[in-house]
Amino acid sequence: MRGSVTDPHHSPGHRRLARRGAVAVASGALLLPLLGAGPSHAEDSAGALQRAFAVAAAEYHVPQSVLLGVSYLQSRWDGHAGAPSVTGGYGPMHLTDARTALAADTHHGDGTEDARGDEARPPLRPAPKVPEDAALPARLTTLPKAAELTGIPAEELRSEESANIAGGAALLAAAQKDLGAPLSSDPAEWYGAVARFSGADDTATAAAYANDVYEVIRTGQERFTDSGQRVALAAQPGVTPDTAQLDRAGLRRSSAAGTECPTSVSCEWVPAPYEEFGDNDYGNHDVGDRPASQRIRYIVVHDTEGGWEGVLNLIKDPTYVSWNYTLRSTDGHIAQHVKAKDVAWHAGNWYINGASVGLEHEGFLANPDAWYTEAMYRSSARLVKYLADRYGIPLDRQHILGHDTVPGPTTGTIPGMHTDPGPYWDWRHYFELLGHPVKRTARGGGGLVTIRPDYAANQPVYTGCTAKGQPCPAHGSSEVRLYSQPDENSALIKDIGLGTTPTTGVNDLSSRVSTGQQFAVAGQDGDWTAIWYLGQKAWFKNPKGSPAAVPAAGLVVTPKAGAASIPVYGRAYPEASAYPAGVPAQSVSALPYKVLASQSYVAGDKVPGEYYYAVTFDEASHRVVVGKDLYYEIQYGHRVAFVRAADVQVSQSAG
Repeated sequence: MRGSVTDPHHSPGHRRLARRGAVAVASGALLLPLLGAGPSHAEDSAGALQRAFAVAAAEYHVPQSVLLGVSYLQSRWDGHAGAPSVTGGYGPMHLTDARTALAADTHHGDGTEDARGDEARPPLRPAPKVPEDAALPARLTTLPKAAELTGIPAEELRSEESANIAGGAALLAAAQKDLGAPLSSDPAEWYGAVARFSGADDTATAAAYANDVYEVIRTGQERFTDSGQRVALAAQPGVTPDTAQLDRAGLRRSSAAGTECPTSVSCEWVPAPYEEFGDNDYGNHDVGDRPASQRIRYIVVHDTEGGWEGVLNLIKDPTYVSWNYTLRSTDGHIAQHVKAKDVAWHAGNWYINGASVGLEHEGFLANPDAWYTEAMYRSSARLVKYLADRYGIPLDRQHILGHDTVPGPTTGTIPGMHTDPGPYWDWRHYFELLGHPVKRTARGGGGLVTIRPDYAANQPVYTGCTAKGQPCPAHGSSEVRLYSQPDENSALIKDIGLGTTPTTGVNDLSSRVSTGQQFAVAGQDGDWTAIWYLGQKAWFKNPKGSPAAVPAAGLVVTPKAGAASIPVYGRAYPEASAYPAGVPAQSVSALPYKVLASQSYVAGDKVPGEYYYAVTFDEASHRVVVGKDLYYEIQYGHRVAFVRAADVQVSQSAG
């Protein structure tokens, strides 16, 4: 049979995809059961995308289960309507063309945010040092290579899913040949090629990637893609890959020595410097003794707004800022830079920095990239689970923060706070990988809602991804838009802290809530639900047939009886008497928001006011100040906030 992986005489040539049309008709019905990559009825129900995998597998002699497994780890079989990923990868196979992978600016170099966020020291806004756009690594240029192997134009590889899948199959076959291995029909014989497909240059990362692919093959997967097509990979629990093939891949040996990572990921130590420079200045983090001195309560998810190689150059600069870990998009590899005991300068809020670990994910918020690879999601989730277990951090949105949910510490800092990882980060899928899916926690009303739209179907209009005011490409989103009335023609909710008219801009958080966040219900009107948000009643569309939220129950805070309103803070302050001699007390500065007497907000941790005084390179002067005044973290708007425990009463939400 022409094109079958069992035909040892057929050699795939450099031909256009259109010439393979006959293969689909002649062999499509036989390929799935032959290769064990899907249920026997898949030809009838799976549609064009499943057939495209069958055709490409046959043409390039790649077991279909291997092709499907690799694609799942890249994109979960989504095509994203031809939009590039955060590192310039396209289509179900994430073929990379890094025209947009290296940014003209960097994440911590834009806007007005002081990543350190400690007004006891001058604002830290270093000039970005972007590496020259020299030769790109091979992992970011797989699409041109696929075009060379297949003869398919690059534009088709970017925009047509079937062409993209063929390109991925050609790359796998080429990797298998480079290893001197036969184009076997046995998926167990493709471990080395799968490892090479990752683009990793070291054995640990390549092995971690290949192990994930084979775990997908063993357990199977089935889902509807973002284009509504069902794709299935039947479980093959008996597949045991020949891992010895990796020895022939010619990759460097790496070491995880010194890292704080789970053994299920590839991790290396790329230290951030702790050095003096200039006139009594130092960087790029502070030495600490956590969790003995301060409890680690939060993990903050960022994206780098830059490419891996450039970001690693920045973290080595003592005049720059810092974070604890960087994760690579193409294969999920992790570099650790700052030990968890130390305090990195990453979140723009010194209180949050002192109580958190920061994870930077390679990619750009929206320029015009929109999606993240499954390999990076999985690696990130494993790291977060490891850190959460180690430090007792609950796996919910009040503790696993996006940079976009970190509050500005003072009124003046609110407009400059960063907005990554943005509306395209798939929080629902991320929490599924964390083993804590976002789900309803109340049978009936419960008095609260947890935001949980269907990511793929939820496609709010955003603007400004590529040009100011211009619509972004339609794409799934974790976020739901809020209105002043139960009407999509009514005004958007305004954030007085930003001081601007709310827009649909991709970086405008004024009137958006995010998956996993919880709010108190303030009203219901047909398909619309109102919540308390930024001191206002905010409405979102929540029809029963396609709900954007699910019922929840829990603790809420309201102002104590007799108080018309109470202040809201961007951090938890120790009282003045808690500061020892030689440590100046922070000025207590409320944000421009209020909680009114009639309003309720979901309560998180009850925490003491806390401040890490560290303004010199000499650690002898460093002090952790812990007060007796207590605060509650609340989900106040898109960002979390704090209220004094003495100002509120806490109760179970009304059912």
